[in-house]
Amino acid sequence: FVKPFEDIIKKEGQKSFVKYYKEVSDKDLEKSEKIIICGTSLRDNDFSLSENLSFFNWIKNFNRPILGICGGMQVIGRVFGAKSGKAGEIGYFKENFDREFLGLRGEQEVYHLHNNFTCLPANFKEFTLSDIPQAIKHLDKKIFAVLFHPEVRNKNMIREFLKI
Repeated sequence: FVKPFEDIIKKEGQKSFVKYYKEVSDKDLEKSEKIIICGTSLRDNDFSLSENLSFFNWIKNFNRPILGICGGMQVIGRVFGAKSGKAGEIGYFKENFDREFLGLRGEQEVYHLHNNFTCLPANFKEFTLSDIPQAIKHLDKKIFAVLFHPEVRNKNMIREFLKI
């Protein structure tokens, strides 16, 4: 789930490094211009357990762009106090973006691979016309998150994030 992001970032001529969420240090955060919190396999969801959310407390105070993908969106939602729910979606789906979101607008085919979702957190707005939030952004900060996997079908969205 990380390698496709590394490939896109490298192709865009930008440098990156990868850290397991439990090993992220203050020094890592200081040297990061942007952060992408990638998704995981369907069974690897320990990150979203309440006892592990403390590893993500830095999100609220990080003042540079963040992009959460699938599990990353769930983490961002939980850090900002949103409830989570169960909704398994696997495969290609059409999502309707009612306004521009990192280059996506209108009806887009996206790839879903998740069992859970996050409700819309306070101080975030939703960009899709779906039953559950698929693409959200913080009202004041450059924190973006999607439930689908743009590394599969919407790579340009990641490139747009890298331009911020």
